[in-house]
Amino acid sequence: MLRFTAPKLASTISLALRRGYPAGAQFIAQVNAAKSKVKEVTIDQFNADQKKAIAAGAKPSLLIDVREDAEWTASRIPGAIHLGKGIIERDIEATVPDTKANLVLYCGGGFRSALAAKALQDMGYTSVSSLIGGIGEWRSKGLPLDNSPGNK
Repeated sequence: MLRFTAPKLASTISLALRRGYPAGAQFIAQVNAAKSKVKEVTIDQFNADQKKAIAAGAKPSLLIDVREDAEWTASRIPGAIHLGKGIIERDIEATVPDTKANLVLYCGGGFRSALAAKALQDMGYTSVSSLIGGIGEWRSKGLPLDNSPGNK
């Protein structure tokens, strides 16, 4: 059984409710367990790391949207690819065979991406991060979005 302190659980449930997610205690416990084992990066860290990699001639991180198909179709962070949380474990090896590739996963608010990042770590991917705040925070910062018809 997963156990978390009451303040941490209450804080995460409160965050989930503010973001419009139903906040079942078991779901939140799973998210907290995943977040304790995966690296999380802020949007500012992600953008700075991408710029550094490009300036150094290195390969930037691959940004993966793990949201549902309808969410992807509506809008996405420019340059992202789509592997929904429901199929990422099935399709990741064909899409990204390099288990050492730098992967940054995002969703609507950072919960599903943490769960998916943990699953990829369990599959042997060694450089997986979850984007804190997801596309919701990206949008609130006024950063560009791709609203063209979504293609996988």
